[in-house]
Amino acid sequence: MSNNFEQRVIDLKHRIKSYPNFPKEGILFWDIFSAISDGDTCKLLQGLLIEVVKTKYPTVEAVIGLESRGFLFSFSIAAALGIGCIPVRKKGKLPGNVISYKYDLEYGSDILEIQKDKIKPGMKCLLIDDLIATGGSLNATVNLLRGCGADILGCLVVMELTSLNGRKHIPEGIEIHSLIKYD
Repeated sequence: MSNNFEQRVIDLKHRIKSYPNFPKEGILFWDIFSAISDGDTCKLLQGLLIEVVKTKYPTVEAVIGLESRGFLFSFSIAAALGIGCIPVRKKGKLPGNVISYKYDLEYGSDILEIQKDKIKPGMKCLLIDDLIATGGSLNATVNLLRGCGADILGCLVVMELTSLNGRKHIPEGIEIHSLIKYD
């Protein structure tokens, strides 16, 4: 990656606002929207993400965006690289034939879906999201894509909340690259 990559990441980190006690008491919410409401920051973030993809995942064939903020970044990366952008959504949000994966949450469960005809066996996929916290949705997406026969190159996130140990929930052998880490 470029010589000034780390400095550009620090610059991005300073542009992301935090909101204590949102969405509930005791949570410190890191708001990516506070950063990308500025055009220069959008360019900065897009450039960083594309640089990571070109350097670490040059053979990627499809970018998989997780609902919902992952959609923003996956489309931007896919468009810049001229490859496909495929969404993973919550149950009932995608038309046509879908493949579903049910996963457990702290209190209850949820279901993620992908359109059945979008992933070809062996397709080299990169998962994109804004944040890894507990790792639940990334883990579920890895399992969903494996069920489709995808070759998962890794996961790329803008932010990681390291104190929540989300990495430990991602299957072994799946690389996670996060631009910014918060405790």
